[in-house]
Amino acid sequence: MIHLTSIDNLSKMQVLEIFELAKELKDLQKREIEQDYLKGKTLGMIFEKSSTRTRVSFEVGMYQLGGNALFLSSSDIQLGRGETIEDTARVLSRYLDGIMIRTSSHDKVLALAKSASIPIINGLSNLHHPCQALADIFTLLETGRELLNLKLAYVGDGNNVANSLLQICALLGVDISIATPKSHSCNETIVEQAIALTRSSGSRLAITNSPEEAVENADVIYTDTWVSMGMENEKSERTIDFKGFTITKDLMSLARQNAVFMHCLPAYRGYEVSPEVIDGPQSVVLDQAENRLHVQKAILTLLLSKKNEYSWN
Repeated sequence: MIHLTSIDNLSKMQVLEIFELAKELKDLQKREIEQDYLKGKTLGMIFEKSSTRTRVSFEVGMYQLGGNALFLSSSDIQLGRGETIEDTARVLSRYLDGIMIRTSSHDKVLALAKSASIPIINGLSNLHHPCQALADIFTLLETGRELLNLKLAYVGDGNNVANSLLQICALLGVDISIATPKSHSCNETIVEQAIALTRSSGSRLAITNSPEEAVENADVIYTDTWVSMGMENEKSERTIDFKGFTITKDLMSLARQNAVFMHCLPAYRGYEVSPEVIDGPQSVVLDQAENRLHVQKAILTLLLSKKNEYSWN
């Protein structure tokens, strides 16, 4: 049984298959051609954290593929409260064809995957955001960039997005530099895993506390909110911690002339990025957001379809 709990569930070949199918499905959708690869299939969507892009993209994606999506909020089910995660996974496996979960605890994602007999997709956890990272690299490919010798600079919080970008860049041979404040660095285990991957992919990985050093000659500058959902009480402290980490035109000028700006959204202008950058001509944030739909449709098709030409199962 294949799950997508983090990027390291996937091989390089599987990632490229996701991109190839996402391109095909996006083309079909733009030409208004029916895509019924998941007719009769149902995806359960467990949300313990609210979302705009994750809910809409997965729900619309299942609809466009001919299937159904069932929204399950934390108040709708007893996950980890009145019922064990293991029992929830086993019961839902009898009803559904797949589960997407968006939660604070990555341990919950892993526990579901361990006990479920259907594919589990991580829509976001405290450690990983694999669907976002896949959509990000797909977006870069759409700009005509080659992955080899590409440099992505991530500036900001060493959070789930940064962790997944580390993994996918190291897997695909993309150079990546991460700049975080000392007190907000990436998960050490994930950094070590990424370093191990670079030995076979040829990717170069750099960790620094200097935004200027990270973005020098970069092809892509990426940032995320400093105050993720559930951290609102830390806003004042984090604003101080991240002083000097705002992506401005001056910082962008240190990158390559044709560099693009990326952000997974929601964005807070004036904090992690200036308005002139995120709303400027180098920004591809809306392409990233749209491509969550197409990439996730490819993931769903590969995991849930019984058609031989698409199924991984």
